[in-house]
Amino acid sequence: MSSNLESLLEQVIDQRTFLAFIDALATDFAGERAVEARNPSPPYSPGALGWENRTIDAFLDAAHAWGTSTMGNSELDSVSYSPWRRCAEVLYAGKYYE
Repeated sequence: MSSNLESLLEQVIDQRTFLAFIDALATDFAGERAVEARNPSPPYSPGALGWENRTIDAFLDAAHAWGTSTMGNSELDSVSYSPWRRCAEVLYAGKYYE
């Protein structure tokens, strides 16, 4: 599913594509929870689908940390860079950023 998420992330340009990305991210998380329920990953490694942050608070904390750490990036701060895409990238980072 991650390659699908990355593909959808690259396509985010407006509200419609942003919402499609959020839906796919939620589906990916639900898929990981189902796999992990059957065959848990070791506690200090990412889950089966690459989720490092498996609770909403950990997810949001990681998304915030990544967003903060990438502020000031000239490409991301460009006026031509889609704010919808930036929001999608922050949420996606919540999946893997530690």
